[in-house]
Amino acid sequence: GAPTISIFLKPPGVIPPGGSTTICCICQHDNGNFVLYRNGQRFRTLELRGSRAEFSISNATQEDTGAYSCHYLDGGTVLARSETLEVMVREFRLPKPVLSVLPGHEVAAGAYVIFRCTIAHSSAGCFLYLEGQIKALDLLSKEQDYFNLSHVHKGNRGRYSCQCFTKGTSFEWSAVSKTLDLVVR
Repeated sequence: GAPTISIFLKPPGVIPPGGSTTICCICQHDNGNFVLYRNGQRFRTLELRGSRAEFSISNATQEDTGAYSCHYLDGGTVLARSETLEVMVREFRLPKPVLSVLPGHEVAAGAYVIFRCTIAHSSAGCFLYLEGQIKALDLLSKEQDYFNLSHVHKGNRGRYSCQCFTKGTSFEWSAVSKTLDLVVR
């Protein structure tokens, strides 16, 4: 069958002007190459290292904002396309949130885990990120400022973070919280 490609930001989240992040593309094949598209235009050819290719954005500007996707090519033929990854560059105006996890960052499989993202702002919503995922796992609000994992399994382990925003006349963003590594034994 056709290979599947995953695309994600590492670290995830909205980035500030002057900030940096890396677009990662992963494919189950290790020959061929990736072409990175931005807003539907061919943007960069990426070298495959093992089964992944990376494109670094440093000193980000508004020009880096856009919809990115990876196309996997072998001998000039497109074998697969990733989903579209939205990259946003925005000024941070809100205080940095704090991500916490209960009962702790090391848990046994099957445990009940709660992530909470706290920010010193009365009406902010927050996104919970897991590194390696194309989109935020969940949107947390003042009404529900936590995210439950009721039966944790090995697939839930990884590096989590959160980022908050307010919706007024325009979106205002916070920096991304410190990361938290969840270990599932």
